[in-house]
Amino acid sequence: MGVRKDLKRAKQRGDLGQRFPTELIRQDGVVREVRTASLAATSTSAPGTTADIPFTNAAEAPDAVVLRRKEPGAGTGAGAGAGAGAWRPVTAAAFAREVTAAAKGLIAAGLEPGGRVALMSRTRYEWAVLDFAIWAAGGQTVPVYATSSAEQVAWIVEDSGAGFVITETEENSRTVETACAGLPDRPRCWELDAGAVPELAQLGRDIADEEVDKRRSALTPDTIATVCYTSGTTGRPKGCVLTHGNLHAEAASTVELLHPIFKEVTGQVATTLLFLPLAHILGRVIQVACLLARIEIGHCPSIKPDELRPELRSFRPTFIVGVPYLFEKIHDAGRATAEKIGRGSSFERADRIGVRFGEAYLDRFLDRGKGPSLGLYLGWALYDLLVYRRVRKEIGGRLRYAISGGSPLDRRLNLFFYAAGIIVYEGYGLTETTAAATVIPPLSPRPGTVGLPVPGTSVRTADDGEILVKGPIVFGSYWNNPDATEQVLNDGWFATGDLGEFDDDGYLRITGRKKDILVTSGGKNVSPAVLEDRLRSRPPIGQCIVVGDNRPFVGAVITLEPDAVEHWLSVRKAPKDTPMSEVIKDPRMRADVQKAVDYANESVSRAESIREFVLVEGEFTEDNGLLTPSLKIKRHAVARAYEQQIEALYES
Repeated sequence: MGVRKDLKRAKQRGDLGQRFPTELIRQDGVVREVRTASLAATSTSAPGTTADIPFTNAAEAPDAVVLRRKEPGAGTGAGAGAGAGAWRPVTAAAFAREVTAAAKGLIAAGLEPGGRVALMSRTRYEWAVLDFAIWAAGGQTVPVYATSSAEQVAWIVEDSGAGFVITETEENSRTVETACAGLPDRPRCWELDAGAVPELAQLGRDIADEEVDKRRSALTPDTIATVCYTSGTTGRPKGCVLTHGNLHAEAASTVELLHPIFKEVTGQVATTLLFLPLAHILGRVIQVACLLARIEIGHCPSIKPDELRPELRSFRPTFIVGVPYLFEKIHDAGRATAEKIGRGSSFERADRIGVRFGEAYLDRFLDRGKGPSLGLYLGWALYDLLVYRRVRKEIGGRLRYAISGGSPLDRRLNLFFYAAGIIVYEGYGLTETTAAATVIPPLSPRPGTVGLPVPGTSVRTADDGEILVKGPIVFGSYWNNPDATEQVLNDGWFATGDLGEFDDDGYLRITGRKKDILVTSGGKNVSPAVLEDRLRSRPPIGQCIVVGDNRPFVGAVITLEPDAVEHWLSVRKAPKDTPMSEVIKDPRMRADVQKAVDYANESVSRAESIREFVLVEGEFTEDNGLLTPSLKIKRHAVARAYEQQIEALYES
């Protein structure tokens, strides 16, 4: 198994093990703060700003392949088929030329230094060109999710004062037109599918390259690079002001920590396929980090498993960055495939053995145990042939590493992927911390935690368990909102609103969201996140929320995953068109859901466990207003939508 050999080689290299020095501060014997020193300066942390990256690459390694893009008309447009077309290499010199041409177009259009450009698009190659072009022209990018409503777009454009908007599709353009119809100063708009990038290049043909160089040279680490609006589970989104220094600190830390594992130890040319929305800070920072390290990038506009898998098989990345939802669906797809060919029981055994093998092997690697027994090794080898290699094949065949963020990944799922030859590094962060504030160290995997602070960062827990973060990655303010800024920033410490605790080695574990804590009528405090994360990791669960505030016990509202339901029906020889209203009443389905509930309850005390649940029709989606664009549940909206079902839980 490649990753085991990688870890052995990495452990033998003492310089890698010393790249993550930390200081633990204890109070009454409990770790309350962890500080990580800044890493030694390298070529990736040289003076300058993120705007310089394409031009530095072009000067130092003009022929290096830094991106790959689909041939025109082959999977890049709104209606193109996934997996179609070849990936064409883009060199550092070619990318810098495209960035320069687009920057000149923006300057010709009237973008002034410090001006803002809203970018409303899914993840695609042009996003990278335009983001760096806006910076090279001295501007600030305002990302907008492609799924945003007219009302959301109107708020972001008006609040940010964006004078220009670049959309992806005709539908996006119509949304912007509706949103901006009532604004006193309507922004100038371009559309990617209508040729925005070549139009900008043509517009700027008379602008000298020296003007771009002049504007770029005027930027400093303290210059605002972007105003990122939070997805807003409650209330209007707030614009997080992030500087070039924030972005560079985050990107450089990511590169210095993980690139030696992704490249130097494996001997592979590190490549990744980006599919997270680039309007989300995690996807955006990974893009900056990859260009900083000259890691080859491809783009995919969808995170939907059926659309993403063909692209993964085509691009064949060595690592990916995703959210727990993706890893859950890859696991579920493996189970469904096994059951379709009559090997469902084999998959279940492979799952159990994989978890045991992963735990035992990591214990030995971390000098905490003897490692897998001979019998466990033989079991792993058998299921590597029957199951694990099929999982690897589904995601390209070359994947060895993954980064997971957004919410905690179920520990058993993490161990399963380790047994399948894929190490998943978890991290934790927010838009306000420029993505990851903590990450799992490369040589110290610790499934079930989100790691240690990234270099130069300190993390502490307040008396009530709230996680506080301080360091160069922490934002400076909310745009046009000093009151909100004052509420969360105190002496450089950012109050995240999340709850957590450290283990004895300083690894952080997320225990919930402060505002989501439920208090039952019996006075028991319950963090729903722990239960919800474990529930969602088990089929046939789609989405769920845990309820019980001022109630006698904890309950749950649960939706079913459509693909899992379809598979469930086929295995039981039931008609595919069986109404969902009948499926959720079927005792066999309820029994399967109860198994998932039982698994979730293993993580908490009896007083915190789910006593009753209700299955509901439909899904939690962006379209029905129950999910944010970053796939976070809008708890209050869900509670309102299913108010009657929740009341019924407590009537008996």
